[in-house]
Amino acid sequence: MSPRQELVRRARTIVVKVGTNVLSTDDDRLDSDRIASLAEQIRRLVESGRKVVLVSSGAIGAGMGLLGLRERPKDLSHLQAAAATGQAHLIHLYDKHLRPHGFHAAQLLLTANDFKSRARYLNVRNTLLTLAEFPTVPIVNENDTVSTEEIKLGDNDRLAAMVANLIRADLLIVLSVVDGLLTGDPTDPASRRIPLVERFDEELMSLVGASKSSRGTGGMRTKLEAVQTATAVGTNVMIANGKRPQILDEIFAGEDVGTLFLAEQEAVPAWKRWIGYTLPPKGKLVLDDGARRAVEQQGKSLLAIGVTAVEGDFEKGEVVSLVDLRGEEFARGLTNYDSGTAGRVAGKRADEISALLGAMRYDEVIHRDNLVVRS
Repeated sequence: MSPRQELVRRARTIVVKVGTNVLSTDDDRLDSDRIASLAEQIRRLVESGRKVVLVSSGAIGAGMGLLGLRERPKDLSHLQAAAATGQAHLIHLYDKHLRPHGFHAAQLLLTANDFKSRARYLNVRNTLLTLAEFPTVPIVNENDTVSTEEIKLGDNDRLAAMVANLIRADLLIVLSVVDGLLTGDPTDPASRRIPLVERFDEELMSLVGASKSSRGTGGMRTKLEAVQTATAVGTNVMIANGKRPQILDEIFAGEDVGTLFLAEQEAVPAWKRWIGYTLPPKGKLVLDDGARRAVEQQGKSLLAIGVTAVEGDFEKGEVVSLVDLRGEEFARGLTNYDSGTAGRVAGKRADEISALLGAMRYDEVIHRDNLVVRS
């Protein structure tokens, strides 16, 4: 049995992300036949004992078609109008094609705040896990009707990686309109599909440009960023062509389709996934070389004496980035001090902190239990 076949055989919790271009016809309407095919393939996965969560784009694209818009709106209010119109149609089609197989579509519309708040994050996780007890297929999308710049996730590739982290998925499948990661531009006949990536390398980014897809918000670069997020915490990722009629069946038959990215390490605990790979850092702590070694190589907590500078404005309990003297990020953690206090204690010994603050409330700026090494 090949590594690919063994991996898909063992995968029990699956996140499938479907891009707008996969679901759209040439006239910007939802492809009902494509959704019907996906529903049938998902039914086979669920009947095989697997849990499946679908992250589906397509609401804005569907709304554009329904509202007669010829191109994607540039302003927020028209984007939200298209999303509001298209989302109802999108979930209706999923439900329509799932019901003959004995399933209902369960809609979850999320914003970045649902991941930033620990309580809301756990509520989303509990909802997804509870839905698995019933004949439902959770269908997740960003809540574009209320998302603003401050609470926007950005694209559904990122959302899919965050959902995969949330439920500790074994496999994330990203369905696009290309056959996988290619050695060059998709329009170049000389470009070849890369079947397997055993370790994510920053040089992979050189294979793709910064262009976005015609109807969606992302491109191959955003997909690789999602791959990096997911594989770093123990989730395997597949990028494959969602226009292939039976692509999910082919993947789970172990066929040589798409590009498989192997997980970088064993699965990271859920608490540390949330700290290290879900929340955006609110600031930075610059560490000297000794502090970096203590945190990165010796598994120690971060002490104030190893902090050389504090950047940004953050409160106690928020996520901060740990960088070395060269500016390279290597870890993230929940800080025990706000930015003002952290700046006052930076570089000081424990006895100096006690004298400065009147009482040393914490021995560590970041405790090891709340710290995640990312390098």
